[in-house]
Amino acid sequence: MTPATTPTTRASAGPVPVPAALALGDDALVLAHRLGEWAGSAPVLEEEVALANIALDLLGQARTLLSLVGDEDELAYLREERAFRNVQLVERPNGDFAHTIARQLYFSAYQYLLYARLAEGDGPFAPLAAKAVKEVAYHLDHAEHWTLRLGDGTPESHERMRRALDALWRYTDELFRPVEGLDGVDPAALREAWTDRVGGTLRQATLELPTGPASDAWTAGGGRQGVHTEPFGRMLAEMQHLHRSHPGASW
Repeated sequence: MTPATTPTTRASAGPVPVPAALALGDDALVLAHRLGEWAGSAPVLEEEVALANIALDLLGQARTLLSLVGDEDELAYLREERAFRNVQLVERPNGDFAHTIARQLYFSAYQYLLYARLAEGDGPFAPLAAKAVKEVAYHLDHAEHWTLRLGDGTPESHERMRRALDALWRYTDELFRPVEGLDGVDPAALREAWTDRVGGTLRQATLELPTGPASDAWTAGGGRQGVHTEPFGRMLAEMQHLHRSHPGASW
C-alpha cells in the first residue's frame, strides 16, 4: 500500500508529456475517490480495508503523475470538469458491489498491461510504472477474486455480476484509444491481451464476455478530451468542496 502522504515514486528527469501524465494521473485520482466512497458502507469489514488500500495505492500514483505536471493540489481541486482527462469508466458511480467489481476488473486489467509495457521502456513514466505495476497486480487479483465469487456464487450474485459487466462494457473501448505522449505505447495494442485476461476470468466465473455495443448502439468516449458523464460533475463537487471552501488554509 502506498501511504496517502507520499507519492509512489518520481519519474526520471527530462520532458514529461503533459497529456499522458494528466490522463494517467486523472484515471488514478478519480478511481481512488470512487473507491473511497465505500468507506463505512462496504459489504464486509475486510472490504473496508481492501478497497481503502487500493484507493490509497491509486492516490499515490495520482500524486506522482500530477506533480510531474504542476501543483498536485491545484490540479486535483481547482480544475474544472472539462479539464480532467480520465476515461469515463473510472468516473462511473459505484452502484452495487458487483458494479464496483466489474469496473475494477475492466480498469485494473488495462492498467496492469499498460504499466507493464511502460516499465519495459526508458521514458519518463518507466520508474513509476515499474513500482506501480506491483500494486496494480494486487488490484487485479482482488477484482478477479470477487468476480469469481459473485459469478459462480448464488443465482442472485451471478445475475448482478452479469448486469454490471454488461452495463459497463460500453465504457471499455475508450481504454484503447490513443494517448498523446505515452512513451510510444499504443493502448490499442493492449486490447487482445486485455480481452484474453478478462475473458478468461469471466469463463471461470461462469460468465460471458459482453460483445458489441449496448443495445442502444452507443459506446462511451471523450473523457480524454474533457467530455464527462453527468455523475462526474457531482463527484467532482464533493471531492473539491473542502479545498475550495477554505482557499490557502493550512492544517
